[in-house]
Amino acid sequence: MPEYRLALLGFGNVGRALARLLLRKRTALLEQYGITFTVTGIATGRHGMAIDPGGLDIERACQWVERGENLQQLSRLTSLADSFAFIRHCPADVLFENSPVSYRDGQPAVDHIRLALQRGMHAVTANKGPVVHAYHELTELAQAVGRKFYFESTVMDGAPIFSLFRSALPAAHLTSIHGILNSTTNLILNRMEQGESFEQAVAYAQSTGITETDPSGDIDGWDAAIKVSALVTVLMGAPLKPAQVKRQGIRHLTPADIAHARQQGKRWKLVCSAQRTPDGILAQVAPEMVAQDSPMYLVDGTTSIVQFESDVLGKLSIIEADPGPHTTAYGLLADFINAVREDG
Repeated sequence: MPEYRLALLGFGNVGRALARLLLRKRTALLEQYGITFTVTGIATGRHGMAIDPGGLDIERACQWVERGENLQQLSRLTSLADSFAFIRHCPADVLFENSPVSYRDGQPAVDHIRLALQRGMHAVTANKGPVVHAYHELTELAQAVGRKFYFESTVMDGAPIFSLFRSALPAAHLTSIHGILNSTTNLILNRMEQGESFEQAVAYAQSTGITETDPSGDIDGWDAAIKVSALVTVLMGAPLKPAQVKRQGIRHLTPADIAHARQQGKRWKLVCSAQRTPDGILAQVAPEMVAQDSPMYLVDGTTSIVQFESDVLGKLSIIEADPGPHTTAYGLLADFINAVREDG
């Protein structure tokens, strides 16, 4: 029975949620899939790195990071210079890459994943950057070395989107994508429907922690454009950068606009779309008034939805309600299981 050695690069809310999910699912992994594991390495940006070939106490590691303590105290190795040294020195079969990343070029995650694959590890990530900027390169490298590069959690967290088309929909030809992929803007628009100003709704989203101190990535449509780029690149087979997505955010919408839509029995949503045309893929992110006959009409709060249209099933929708670190962690876990089940 194989025992897989796991390395966790990035140990924030998602990394710790993954660690605890692994512990909670340990028995199920063994009984249902014959999978056992040890976590041999954990690397953080602010709390040090720890490597132990015999296995780390990951619950203890979670507690230490949450108390602000340095993980170096758990390590069997001397201090490592950086994340690349961590990948080179950590004995692991799977790297979970969840470090902070630049959406402009996908770094340093692209280089992390490339190095992990070259060292014979499966690479699993929740970072969108490597998918948008290096999907074909990393996928081809993974195939060449007999490993997997998986990324289910990059769009709609743990909802099965990429794996659905990879495994359950063979030979399906995807013709269009429509949906609400940014939960922050959906929440803001809902709050404005309830009478708040744009500024009040943004402040509320910040207070809940679902958007950053600088919310421009969400409200100006960049996060949604990156997700559209990832879906088009992987599922429609057409490399697409976020700058190629026609983009308009929700910053200009006023309470009067919201009220006008309600008077017509409609609601404003930040809609993501991609359509095959004779001239190529037309992709955009823009606010739209959606009517009651649209599946997007009833999508409230932080819930997301994506609708795929193909040549075999017509329209197929996936809805994810109330995402969080736990749902992102599940996508990472599912990728791990699928990667190692397909070994050899």
